[in-house]
Amino acid sequence: MKSILVTGAAGFIGQNLVTALCRRDDVDVHTFTEQDDAATLDALVGDADVIYHLAGVNRPETEEEFETGNVGLTQGVIDALERRGAKALVVLSSSIQAERGNPYGRSKKAAEDALFAFHERTGGPIAIFRLPGVFGKWSRPNYNTVVATFCHNLARGLDIAINDPNTELELVYIDDVVVAFLRCLEVGGVDPAQTRYTVTPSFRITLGDLADRIRRLREMRETLVVPDLSDGLMRRLYATYLSFLDEDQFAYPVNLFTDDRGWLFELIKSEHFGQIFVSKTRPGISRGNHYHDTKIEKFCLVQGRGVVRFRQIDSEEILEYPLDDAEIKIVDIIPGYTHSIENVGEGEMIVLFWADEIFDRDRPDTYFCKVEA
Repeated sequence: MKSILVTGAAGFIGQNLVTALCRRDDVDVHTFTEQDDAATLDALVGDADVIYHLAGVNRPETEEEFETGNVGLTQGVIDALERRGAKALVVLSSSIQAERGNPYGRSKKAAEDALFAFHERTGGPIAIFRLPGVFGKWSRPNYNTVVATFCHNLARGLDIAINDPNTELELVYIDDVVVAFLRCLEVGGVDPAQTRYTVTPSFRITLGDLADRIRRLREMRETLVVPDLSDGLMRRLYATYLSFLDEDQFAYPVNLFTDDRGWLFELIKSEHFGQIFVSKTRPGISRGNHYHDTKIEKFCLVQGRGVVRFRQIDSEEILEYPLDDAEIKIVDIIPGYTHSIENVGEGEMIVLFWADEIFDRDRPDTYFCKVEA
């Protein structure tokens, strides 16, 4: 079993990494945060097989804190390793800002240089990740990333400020960072001849596009339109946005359409997979009696007893498919067949419907035609 030390364990990346490490049964996890006594760091470093050095400062009150928080603590880890003669793998969370001349970037570059010098002196294994903007659950608005700020504000109906919508960002998602970090624990996960590593995938996006995407996610509860989740960035943004909802926002009401047959509501819609809706129907009532030229549907009765009836529009033969919640079935609705579903039970019937396209009132592809003439 490997002994793992995570510095900065209470931070955004640290919290996600520690959570993933604690799911494993092949590691013993130890943490160090700014609340811990600095005197304990020596023993923790000496006992570790792998050190994830994530601790650092990125928004201090004074520039001097960059030096102490980013360079000083890194040097402290290095000094402890050398005092103990330890050969732990050190995985450093650095930043692409190290390529730039701002105070934060200079401090991250100095931390990298100190670790490189240690590697050259001792041969101790190191893995340096220069991370772009990291986003995901448990990030802090107005601190970790603009994604967190946008998600936090838009989820609460607050304004967001964009100075230049054409400003381009490079982003990586927290779970992808964790996967890359955990890969360092695998046999062959770290090449002794290699010191720099990257996280994939990474995404480039402008501030304006980022804001527009998160606004669409906020509007989903009204439009019901799910974005294209085959887009890796959009799927990750959606998970991040949801993590910023207040706890009293998790549930929300539907727009219920009621009439003498029962009720119906739309659940979700997508330009890519159509829409899903649900109905409740009273005993003895039928729905449908129409056909489609091209539209495809599926019916799934989940409560009660019903019968789906079909008739090819140029035939008199009626086909019947009885349905019962004792044996859940899915019925494909075939184009060119007029169809209906009737509640033949004594209680209410609930049916889940899927259509391959969002209903368009100007082009409904739905034509009234009774099944039973």
